[in-house]
Amino acid sequence: MSADSTSRTLRPMHHIAFPEPGPPRLGTLATGTPVWLVTRYAEVRQVLMDPRFDRSSLKAEDAPQLLVVPNLLDAPDGLLNQDGPAHQRLRGTVQRAFTPRAIARWRPWVAAVVESLLDEFAARSQPADIVEGFTRALPVSVVSRLMGLDDADWERIRYWADHALSGGAHTAEEVGLAMREFGVFTAGLVVERRKDPGDDLVSGLVVAGDGAGIDERQLVTLVLGLVVAGHETTMTALGNILVHLLTDGHAAWPGLAEDEDAAATAVEQLLRTVPLSEGRVLPGLIRRAVEAVEIGGVTIPAGGVVAVQTNSANRDPDVFPPGPPDLFTPPAAPSVVFGAGPHHCLGAWLARLELGLALHRLAARFPGLRAEFTLDTIEWREGQMTRGPRRLPVSW
Repeated sequence: MSADSTSRTLRPMHHIAFPEPGPPRLGTLATGTPVWLVTRYAEVRQVLMDPRFDRSSLKAEDAPQLLVVPNLLDAPDGLLNQDGPAHQRLRGTVQRAFTPRAIARWRPWVAAVVESLLDEFAARSQPADIVEGFTRALPVSVVSRLMGLDDADWERIRYWADHALSGGAHTAEEVGLAMREFGVFTAGLVVERRKDPGDDLVSGLVVAGDGAGIDERQLVTLVLGLVVAGHETTMTALGNILVHLLTDGHAAWPGLAEDEDAAATAVEQLLRTVPLSEGRVLPGLIRRAVEAVEIGGVTIPAGGVVAVQTNSANRDPDVFPPGPPDLFTPPAAPSVVFGAGPHHCLGAWLARLELGLALHRLAARFPGLRAEFTLDTIEWREGQMTRGPRRLPVSW
């Protein structure tokens, strides 16, 4: 069977079923490593905010194997795998750039990027691929401007990013080679911005990192991670959200066009209910218990690996009304789609801004936008930690 025919059997992300919320229970990763699955909203937040569950001990000598083929999430020098003061020192070099107030200052130029892309998209022959023309182009354009990468080879960066977040599509040798190439590119970028700084985020990170005593390897890994995360997750989220809105959720389309606030509320509900991943590679956000801890009446032993299932938590019937949400009513509680605690996603506010502006302006400009695909004909981009549509033909 061909790869395409296999991908066509996959369900859209908003149809994926996740484990029912309940007490922590023991399962197994693809590597054979035992893992405690935490699914209830309150307990998910408890684990993510409790320092007795950390990331750095996952890199200890006695740590079990999490991934069959390592990727960027495995980098011991990465921000994700630091805890305590070391994590705060590294995160502090970039956190100021991603506060809600800082993101608000970017709204005018993000809106300008959205409008420019929609102008170009409107001129395309129909049906047109909205992934190529918009959902992929938007986060790349934003990250390019934010990090001063307008002249970069984005085809090459996307190739590296696919390997950086590989979930089985590539061998360990292929991932290793791509990451080395990506590292050389990023190291050169750091050296260049140190010599000739600008007003871009990379220059700011280099200055802040040098001032805080961040070593070169960590600085390079931090910049590399921001390049990947800055476009990969937003691209995938927007593509999966449009699959929903142009099929089962099309009744909400006119409401998105009404105003930016309505679209922003819808984004919160859509992020809560349209996941990035079905959890085939890892069943959730991974932590390790540094001592025995009781969670939901179950004792997680010291050294136990925990997978926090945010998708299940975001549907916990004790917190969120079951069934399809009213997109224009705020969620009953903050979702945990961006995590919680010290490792809460740095780019959460930027992602919200991009998605809200994208959906509002798209619905306003194209009130008659319609799918030229069905849920059974979508070709999926697979083999990464996330899954999204490879192309989505639309007309208007």
